[in-house]
Amino acid sequence: MSKLTETKAWEALWAHFRENSHHHMRDLFAQDEQRFERFSLQVGGILLDYSKNRINQDTMDMLVNLARERGMSQRIAAMFNGEKINFTEKRAVLHVALRNRTNSPILVDGENIMPKVNAVLDRMCAFAHSVRTGDWLGYTGQPITDVVSIGIGGSDLGPQMVYEALKPYAHPRMKMHFVSNVDGSQIAETLKEVHPASTLFVIESKTFTTQETLTNAKTAREWFLASAKDEKAIAKHFVAVSTNRQRVVDFGIDPQNMFEFWDWVGGRFSVWSSIGLPIVLALGRDHFYELLNGAHLMDQHFRNAPLEKNMPVLLGLLGIWYMNFYGGGSHVIAPYDQYLHRFPSYIQQLDMESNGKQVNREGERVDHETAPIIWGETGINGQHAYYQLLHQGTHISPIDLICSIDGRHSMPGHHDILLSNVFAQAQAFMQGKTAEEVRAELVAQGLSGDELEQMIPHRVFDGNRPTNTILVSNLDAHNLGALIALYEHKIFVQGTIWGINSFDQWGVELGKQLAKKIHQQLVDGSEVSEHDSSTRNLIEYYRRFTKASKA
Repeated sequence: MSKLTETKAWEALWAHFRENSHHHMRDLFAQDEQRFERFSLQVGGILLDYSKNRINQDTMDMLVNLARERGMSQRIAAMFNGEKINFTEKRAVLHVALRNRTNSPILVDGENIMPKVNAVLDRMCAFAHSVRTGDWLGYTGQPITDVVSIGIGGSDLGPQMVYEALKPYAHPRMKMHFVSNVDGSQIAETLKEVHPASTLFVIESKTFTTQETLTNAKTAREWFLASAKDEKAIAKHFVAVSTNRQRVVDFGIDPQNMFEFWDWVGGRFSVWSSIGLPIVLALGRDHFYELLNGAHLMDQHFRNAPLEKNMPVLLGLLGIWYMNFYGGGSHVIAPYDQYLHRFPSYIQQLDMESNGKQVNREGERVDHETAPIIWGETGINGQHAYYQLLHQGTHISPIDLICSIDGRHSMPGHHDILLSNVFAQAQAFMQGKTAEEVRAELVAQGLSGDELEQMIPHRVFDGNRPTNTILVSNLDAHNLGALIALYEHKIFVQGTIWGINSFDQWGVELGKQLAKKIHQQLVDGSEVSEHDSSTRNLIEYYRRFTKASKA
């Protein structure tokens, strides 16, 4: 395949950009009363309004042509057919198989993987049921009241985000805790809140060698044994999500309580797998099934809808438009729903770990930008923090405004105020406020002369700031599953356009390798001359400080 920047569609888009980039959305809306109908799309319980973007119909047609020229439909088919599109690790990419609710065969190396997927799902649900009903008892005969999930990255962010989003549906007896940071303060504070006799630890690590996860797991094990005294009791309070049976057994966990997943499940796409065990423990089988069902609905839409009416494709192409043509180096995720407060962090890892790449599939350095910086916070809090930059700063940062139509609380008046802010912010980002409008407003307030003229530039909003408004009918498990899958596929779309591998993450390895070596030097005081002068002096400073503090 030719380089992205050498394609006819890419050249056509640049010509179109040069001719149309000066247009203001305010004028585009004035010229087209049907703009919302033209640039909105609904899939299940999710409505996407992308009309407040710097686009016209020609823009979208050209972007879709780019997708066709980059083989989008073929790449989608390759993923669903189990081809090893993660070529640097020689792996298929089949998180879609984990929520394949029609149970149609999906082959990897000629084997239908669905029986194994279903078997693990059944074991997860059966185990969670026994814990939730109180049949599973701790070493003193007490039921489980607290679950501590110990993982990192996708093994932590996914289950935690889903639990927080669906907390109203959680079992009233079960309290969930999530530990990922190797900073001992997190595990220390968590252990203060739980009791050994009624706590279940879920250790989530594919290899059971991840340094951060195993450090926290060993601390939890020592804390537990200080009370239980008997290592046999570990089997009642520790379960593993892993593929490394021997290390799980060596830890003291009964291999019957080890839940498998596979190398064709990337960590950041693993919430649908046994990594989701904490979700099943908290929410139960039915809600987890609905999470899978919602994702499967979006999978089927992504696989079958024409590109011009395909929600993940459209979102991905809009991101390309701003990243590569307008120079928009960041993208904001702003959920107007407190239950989604962990969603920006989840999408941050999903996107930046997937597409933060500098070489294409041929191993050549790309000559264009790839992944944007993903950031954000709940929208209402953002309005009183970073929205100032979004409205009047010098950056172009597309914004996804996400909200549910049906609020899950009984507080009168709150939800109407919340939604009015969503719609108002989208309008304000689009239309802005002109100097003439500011002048009229200030004159009405009694200002005149130099004071009036000096104030005007500070209160002008250029507008023309792009937003996508994503309305979810209600934030239940089904719609959340669809929403997550929407972003998963959007990221794959962008990786396909950029010609990169969205499913490896070699960039995290170097720091891990160096940390192991430096850790040993911090502990044993060995020679550090191999390092650069900065690292060497930092190590020596730390060693002097800790030596003095122990004296």
